[in-house]
Amino acid sequence: MTSSTHPRPRSAPSFPLPGKERHVVAVPAPGAGPQRWAGAPSAALDTDGTFVLAYRVRDGGEDHNVVARSADGERFTTVAVLPRRRFGAAMVERPALVRTPSGRWRLYVSCATPGTRHWWIGVVEAASPEGLAEAQVRPAFTGDAHTGVKDPVIRYGGGRWHAWICCHPLEVPGAEDRMSTAYATSRDGLYWRWHGTVLTGRPGAWDARGARLTSVLSDGRACYDGRASAAENWRERTGLATPAGPGGALRGPGGTFGGGVLDGLPAHRGIPGGVPLLTPMDGPPVADVRYLDVLALPDGSHRIFYEARLPDDSHELRTEPVR
Repeated sequence: MTSSTHPRPRSAPSFPLPGKERHVVAVPAPGAGPQRWAGAPSAALDTDGTFVLAYRVRDGGEDHNVVARSADGERFTTVAVLPRRRFGAAMVERPALVRTPSGRWRLYVSCATPGTRHWWIGVVEAASPEGLAEAQVRPAFTGDAHTGVKDPVIRYGGGRWHAWICCHPLEVPGAEDRMSTAYATSRDGLYWRWHGTVLTGRPGAWDARGARLTSVLSDGRACYDGRASAAENWRERTGLATPAGPGGALRGPGGTFGGGVLDGLPAHRGIPGGVPLLTPMDGPPVADVRYLDVLALPDGSHRIFYEARLPDDSHELRTEPVR
């Protein structure tokens, strides 16, 4: 697989996708073969213009989240490591790295409950990315006996916090890989109000087994990954979704959002509270990658980070500028 082979839909040419520029391996696979993964990225900019990147490393059953810093977005130096044992977790997955309105840093971490298929999301907070390794852990999204929650996308905008959470139903043994995306809001990013499911896969389509939102732009367009069957687990592909409702994106209150300007989260007028429903775009997936994260830059361009599968089923973390 090479990024130059990714097809792109003519209906959304401006969405920052892999394959528009030369990719760089930001973090190589930790080894050869299955379950040797570097990826699940979440990126942010610091006030000095440096890139801060959080990601997951899985190496034969030993999981940890890493926080790293870079001046150019390509060559990273590790500043914090958070092993699974830090959270009492059997595994950890995609983190969400966020700078708070007060300038502090939060890392939301996906944690697997030992001996079960359940997942929950914890959060740590510190004055700097370097301090996250020693910060106290508190639960943010606990899930329940029927639902595992993981792989959060967290943004602040319009005076409140927004979260898109990947939800896995647990009631059917052996089918816990099914997934959809739910939406929640919060005043402080710690205590959340759920608004329900906003993105699902489509029967008979490439995303029939589930749809996991991985990034959202300030205009409400989003990318997500999914799979057609359980056999494609860990081999997800990425597609695009647009705001549902008449006329496409509908506007709400203003504010800052994801490093850019937020005219407002797109809302479906028929849903109480203006919940931003999303509709998958028609057609095939647009990239053979997963966990695509889009970071908006001050000059109007973007830098993307994503997890790419290699021929031996190991995964590496790649990055590209998108101008």
